[in-house]
Amino acid sequence: MRIDNSNFERVEGFKYLGTNLKNQNSIAEEIKSRLRSGNARYSSVQKLLFSRILSRNLNIKTYRTIILPIVLCGCEAWSLTLREERNLRAFENMVLRRIFGPRRDEVMGEWRRLHNEELNDIYTSPNFVRVIKSRIMRWASHVARMGEERGCIGTWWGSRSKGDYLGGLGAVGWIILGWISKR
Repeated sequence: MRIDNSNFERVEGFKYLGTNLKNQNSIAEEIKSRLRSGNARYSSVQKLLFSRILSRNLNIKTYRTIILPIVLCGCEAWSLTLREERNLRAFENMVLRRIFGPRRDEVMGEWRRLHNEELNDIYTSPNFVRVIKSRIMRWASHVARMGEERGCIGTWWGSRSKGDYLGGLGAVGWIILGWISKR
């Protein structure tokens, strides 16, 4: 592609500001990449999370400040499928099980791992999926408040003068617009 005096080659994908951009509108690879990065960070602090010297509250703060931002970076542009939601919840539950440890079953007298419902009861903060959806909504409202003079809203909603409202929303935009209209 040639724009002005610059040539640009067509590529399948590239990494820009820590985000993997692909020529197809699929966010699955980006989420997998984020989960791999979060897993690497989890492995680096795993001994801290398993340590009983540190309090449980400090382990949760470590999780929220070290692991969570890596996984959720750039999530405002994601459109999640059920499979991706399940993968995010599985990763989160894995980390939380490590923090909260096993529980002794009072009836059988054996140690067992915590069930998902028990993790949700113990960990009172919202899960990954809720955080992602709230960040998407916050981002969409921010773009909507920018006004047409900033150029961003015109790109997202379309040009009012030409009558092509919602012209180039794409898949993510239509999903966000659906959420906005439902709420």
